[in-house]
Amino acid sequence: MWSLRSTADHLTFNPAFDLSPHDLPRLLKVMGETSTDTETTLHLERRVRQRRPPLSVLKSKLKREVTCSVPRVRATVSGFFPVVRWLPKYKLREYVWGDLMSGLIVGIILVPQAIAYCLLAGVEPIYGLYTSFFANIIYFFMGTSRHVSVGIFSLMSLMVGQVVDREVYLAGFDLSEDSGTTAAGPGVLNSTDGTNLSAGGLGNMEVAGLACNKECYAISIAAALTFLAGIYQVMMAVFRLGFVSVYLSAPMLDGFATGASFTILTVQAKYLLGLKIPRHQGYGTVVVTWINIFANIHKTNLCDLITSAICISILVAGKEIQERYKDRLKIPLPTELIVVGGATLASHFGDLNSHYGSSVSGHIPTGFIPPKVPSFDLMPRVVLDAVPLAVISFAFTVSLSEMFAKKNGYTVRPNQEMLAIGFCNIIPSFFHCFTTSAALAKTMVKDSTGCQTQVSSLVSALVVLLVLLFFAPFFYALQKCVLACIIIVSLRGALRKFLDVPDKWRASRTDAVVWLVAMAATALISVELGLLIGVIFSMLCVIYQTQNPKVSLLGRVSDSDLYEDMEEYKDLAPPARVQVFRFQAPLYYANKDSFLKSLYKTVGVEPFLELTRRKKAEKRAKEMATKQAKAEAAKNNGEVCIGLVKSELDFHTIVLDCSAIPFIDSTGMATFKGLVKDYKEVGVSVLLASCNTSVIDALRKGAFFGKDDKDMSSMLFYTVHAAVLHANNKVAAVEFASDDSQV
Repeated sequence: MWSLRSTADHLTFNPAFDLSPHDLPRLLKVMGETSTDTETTLHLERRVRQRRPPLSVLKSKLKREVTCSVPRVRATVSGFFPVVRWLPKYKLREYVWGDLMSGLIVGIILVPQAIAYCLLAGVEPIYGLYTSFFANIIYFFMGTSRHVSVGIFSLMSLMVGQVVDREVYLAGFDLSEDSGTTAAGPGVLNSTDGTNLSAGGLGNMEVAGLACNKECYAISIAAALTFLAGIYQVMMAVFRLGFVSVYLSAPMLDGFATGASFTILTVQAKYLLGLKIPRHQGYGTVVVTWINIFANIHKTNLCDLITSAICISILVAGKEIQERYKDRLKIPLPTELIVVGGATLASHFGDLNSHYGSSVSGHIPTGFIPPKVPSFDLMPRVVLDAVPLAVISFAFTVSLSEMFAKKNGYTVRPNQEMLAIGFCNIIPSFFHCFTTSAALAKTMVKDSTGCQTQVSSLVSALVVLLVLLFFAPFFYALQKCVLACIIIVSLRGALRKFLDVPDKWRASRTDAVVWLVAMAATALISVELGLLIGVIFSMLCVIYQTQNPKVSLLGRVSDSDLYEDMEEYKDLAPPARVQVFRFQAPLYYANKDSFLKSLYKTVGVEPFLELTRRKKAEKRAKEMATKQAKAEAAKNNGEVCIGLVKSELDFHTIVLDCSAIPFIDSTGMATFKGLVKDYKEVGVSVLLASCNTSVIDALRKGAFFGKDDKDMSSMLFYTVHAAVLHANNKVAAVEFASDDSQV
């Protein structure tokens, strides 16, 4: 006789029992009743991978890192400062006009936004100009993106402002809008004799041995926070921790940004009405702030309200015209600059501050304040607050860099981008700046106005420098409600995301729910907790999907080797007496129960219950046979009844299609082992098909195929079709052998 043995996709005959030449056609006929296909011979040999010893790898890496040579020094310097590579190749005639135009336009947009976002950050307007200037200069030297605009960003300003206001409040300062002189901050930082230069008898704190009033303390907190955020970003770059950003899914980041935008709108709403309401400390800022606004609505300053209505109308009209005629307009409309200029002139000549009590920006000094080391005494207070700032800042910067690099056909180095944004925070923190990141709106303006390289950032920095040196004092009479209008109108794009929720729901309900949860948590609880909740919830959604994946029974496309889901496709035929089961998720400790339940439900047989049913049926049959034997005195009736309960199942083999299982752990391997053992007890074989190499290696390490993988050739197949043919041919051979023995 001959036995059938399958080696993966290769079917061979081995002499295991006697078979005469006359019996071979009958065997092939029996096999042909099961399947009309023949198996093809396929040989796949795994490569032998020789891994170097860890000590040898470590030695080679250390040798490579400590080796010093002129080319290596040159490569290190050019890698750390990419400007060294691209600036000598700068095509002056081709690039200069686009860089000048984009830099000038972004600089014009940047000035009013730099002043406005200081309202969010809780610091004086001069520090927003400092931040914009230094961030553009540093990114020019260290950035690898040609188009990204790095500087102040509304979300970063909001997060900085929440920390600043909290610490200022805990220090005992008054949080009301007009609690101190606007020039006190720079004065205190310039003082060397430790005296308090602020007016009004306000309280003081000591920072680095100097008396520090509210404004000084606020920028000291912001600088310490920014320094720590930059340190975290550089550490992430050094230790290659950029993978952290992969846990910030696009729907989560989108929802987080939208929720933060709603928070920003809420925080700025009081300026539109001219209300003197301190920023709420703690959770539920949006809810509490709106309650306070409506409770004080009768105190609305009509001058600020009218000014806000006019400014918002002009800004929105300018944005709409820009969007509608963007193909015809060569450059963006400088709407913000026009509004700032017009509002400043109107406030100055109308003396709105004295006559109507309208809040104004106050004195903005020219020049630069001497640099100062961030206070190390304050850093323990904000060491945890810097973590979300660092993560969000580098996530936005890297994602924007890669997006615009792909759009314009070049590459960026994410790790160098992390270093660049880290130093854009570390170095400016010595010059009284707060946290920065890439900003989408200004980056899009640079891209649309012909930007070619980061020379445009130098031009933008020069525009800010001109304001710092000459024009800053002219913004004294600029109303705060005008700055709030600029901030709120800039949020239009983020707030419009609410209109996309139905489309998100239709495209992916999971992504839509993640967006809603991140948005709601950020807006209703706090920005920091909203980020944490969004990350955790999005990860839980992934875990839930792996615990409840799609499972299916596969059928065969007629006269082919292709098997697909019978619920999803028409005209598929299930293989005779074989169940092909597909599980579309990794198999690990968290979803092994789900795997077993879905398998039992899909094939319709749970081994334990089937054994129990058979035992009960056999017991009842024996009892009935005993009763019949006593009643009729017939001994053979019991044997007939016992034979009746030995019923066979509709299938003899389960083929597990593992093509959608990326990996398994030890629990998954044990689950496979238990499955083979349990189904064997009810006369059903379990075969594996289409396993990837990582799954195969895990099974081999767990001795799933027996000692020395002796059963591997009969349990593992490269394709589902090969497993089905092997199962049917094996059963056919057994049936033939049974028939032959009976003959």
